[in-house]
Amino acid sequence: MSSGTRPGWYSVAVNVALLALNLVMAVYSGSLALRAETAHNALDLTASVSVIIGLALAERKSKAFPYGLYKVENVVSVFIALAMFFTAYEVAREALLSGHRTVDVRPLMLLGVAVAAAIPLLFSRWELRVGRAINSPSLIADATEFRAHVLSSGIVFAALLGQLVGVPLDRIAAIALVVWIVVAGWHTLADGMRVLLDASLDEPTLATVRALIAAQPDVASLRSLTGRNSGRYRFLEAEIVVRTSDLERAHEIASALENEIRQQIPHVERVLIHEEPLQRDHLRVAIPVTGPDGTIAAEFGSAPFFALLDVRVSDRSVIAEHIVANAQADNEKGRGLKVAEWLVSQGADIVVAQEDIADKGSGYALRAHGVMTARTQATTADEVIATLALP
Repeated sequence: MSSGTRPGWYSVAVNVALLALNLVMAVYSGSLALRAETAHNALDLTASVSVIIGLALAERKSKAFPYGLYKVENVVSVFIALAMFFTAYEVAREALLSGHRTVDVRPLMLLGVAVAAAIPLLFSRWELRVGRAINSPSLIADATEFRAHVLSSGIVFAALLGQLVGVPLDRIAAIALVVWIVVAGWHTLADGMRVLLDASLDEPTLATVRALIAAQPDVASLRSLTGRNSGRYRFLEAEIVVRTSDLERAHEIASALENEIRQQIPHVERVLIHEEPLQRDHLRVAIPVTGPDGTIAAEFGSAPFFALLDVRVSDRSVIAEHIVANAQADNEKGRGLKVAEWLVSQGADIVVAQEDIADKGSGYALRAHGVMTARTQATTADEVIATLALP
């Protein structure tokens, strides 16, 4: 039994206990409020069992259903919602249209209702801790629903206490619980239909995925992002443009993103990322220089400045030039590697230096991000551009 399934079965056991307790009190008292609360418990029990069954069916895949039967759970939730509406109608009809009825309330029943409130409150605190520990939205939602029982039990308690002192609150409490059941049923129906109609994932989840993709320096742009629910699982598909023309490196970038999305977004069943190489009419060439005059610095990591030149591929003309101070120049530890990482963040496509960095950590770091390196004997940035072989 998995760490997520065990609390689900415990939830079923708690619902069975609450159902039995409220059913006995409803039968002996004749209270409509207790009948409504019993119906509430019955529907919660049905939902818990259906979710477990749905999960078991969802894991089965076949040739006819290669993506699994994940939506079985949502089909079940729609039927549960319809059953909730029918139950609410029956209770409301009896509360509004039935004649005078005698409600026999005993003081012991107030204790029973208090117990029916305490059990879900205590269980919800434990289930919420487990749900947060394993990052399970379903357990967190179930714990929240158990906490709601405290309020509904409070309504029942007030109704029984009123009947005990001669104030007829039973029908009013029953109507209040009917409204409660209808609202819960509507949310269940809406959530189920959204998934069955392949509605998009919620915007906060999509925003998180966009942020993860944007934080990857090897990704030039995100062209499209779509996502949908199927049962409680999520399916995501993205189209990205990567800063490399190497197909193997492009695939590595996409695979790394897929793994990170799975780690950060819970219940993701499938992530498909389509990568395309960046088609550029210009390239950014980074050159270590001693100052604004463009004289090339002898060393890569300790160069006081870097010239960032945007060069048009077709005619080698420089369309933009920036001289940027090297913030890592005075850093003795890991300087070359930090400079390489900084140049990647600056969008460098080619790094040219007099020093041979190909077999150093900085060279490996640059190539890992698809940035080309070249060695030159030139003394100025202009000479580099005139002689550099552009891809």
